[in-house]
This record gives sequence, structure tokens and C-alpha cells, in this order.
Amino acid sequence: MVKDRVAVVTGASRGIGRSIALALAAGGAKIVAADVSLEGCQELVDELAAQGTEGLAVQCNVTSSQDAERLIDAAVAKFGRVDILINNAGITRDGMLMRMKDEEWDAVLSINLKGAFVCTRAVCKVMTKQRSGRIINIASIVGQMGNAGQANYCASKAGLIGLTKSNARELARRSITVNAVAPGFIATAMTDALPEKVRNELAAQIPLERLGSADDIANAVLFLASDNSAYITGQVLAVNGGMYM
Repeated sequence: MVKDRVAVVTGASRGIGRSIALALAAGGAKIVAADVSLEGCQELVDELAAQGTEGLAVQCNVTSSQDAERLIDAAVAKFGRVDILINNAGITRDGMLMRMKDEEWDAVLSINLKGAFVCTRAVCKVMTKQRSGRIINIASIVGQMGNAGQANYCASKAGLIGLTKSNARELARRSITVNAVAPGFIATAMTDALPEKVRNELAAQIPLERLGSADDIANAVLFLASDNSAYITGQVLAVNGGMYM
């Protein structure tokens, strides 16, 4: 599906980002794994190498325009091109609105939204010359429906959806598609730490009666990164078990 494509994945060292990188590699892509944790990215690249997949680990703070440029430059220096960008890096700093600190708001918006902006801006220079590319932003169900105690996170993900649609219109003439995947509640290390009662209550709100897996998100990303999605752009693919329709 993505054989011999070069994919840059931010936030690749763990969780959903790691699963996305593994899925793209299984589809035949070469992986540039980026994260603030170089060690985590290198572990992933070493694992991929053992499976016969070429990769590159790059330490990157996505809030930095210089780091974003350096990331894309490193990918081009290693592989000669960039075909796929997955803007996955993100954080949470949850808290009720009246008690949310400026620095908690700024940190989440900077990584989740500005990070996608600067990485997309950097990769556009390469993709427009190629006249091809796939950009996929990892949004969230709460960017569509809101969630108490997550004003900063919801705003960042809603902004990411707007960024997706705007960039899709700008870049379509160069055969670059820009789409978003909006995960619902996904079983991760964070949700695993919740009491079983709380996890069961979450699952009860979902028509499919289970939390999603990181692989559910990775499979959606793999589709949008492939030629099978060539006529899809500016869309938000909800992967949420029917929780928000």
C-alpha cells in the first residue's frame, strides 16, 4: 500500500505514534521517527531494522521551526524525498477552565497545533516540488464534541481540524492530500492506569462497547497514506466506535 514511500511520524516513540510507524513499515514504507525522546525513536528504528525496514531516528521538538526544518532536511538527506507526514505529537495538561494556568494552555496549543503547522510548512517545500504527498493530522473526538476539563486540548484538536481543511484547499493543486484522523477513547498506558470501574463507564458510552486500540488508528492512517485514498482530502475520519456521529 505504501511500498518504498518515505514517512515522517512525529511523536513516534510510543503509543499511537509508534503503532502508526509500525503499520506504515509493515506496508513497505521507510520510517523517519521523530520525538523529543531520541532514545525511544532509536529503539523503534532498531526494531524496524531487525524486521528489514529502513529507518531514521531524529530528536525533534515540534514547537521549534528550526527543529521541524532540520527533521525534514534529515529525512531528505537520508532517503531523497518525503511522501508522508504524520502530525501525531501531542500532550495533555488537563484542568477545569477556572483553574487552568496560562502555561498549561500555551504548552498544549504549542505542541498539538503549532507543532503540526511548522512541520507541515517544512514538508510542503519538499512535497510541492515532488507534486505529491500525504499529510495526516491526528486530531481527537474531543476536538469535535468538547470535553469538560480539557479546554486547551479540545481547542488544539479543533484547531487542527481547521488547519487540515485549510491546508487541503491550498495544497490540492500540487496533488498533496491533507486529512485528519479523530480517535475516540483509545486503550493506552494512560487509560490502563484508570480504575476498572472508570474504564467500564467509558466503554458503556461507546456503541461498540469497547475502547479502541492504537492499531485501529494506525489502520485508518495507513489507508489515508495509501493510493486508495487518492481522491480524499480535507476530511476528518472518525475512529471512535460510534461514540460521536
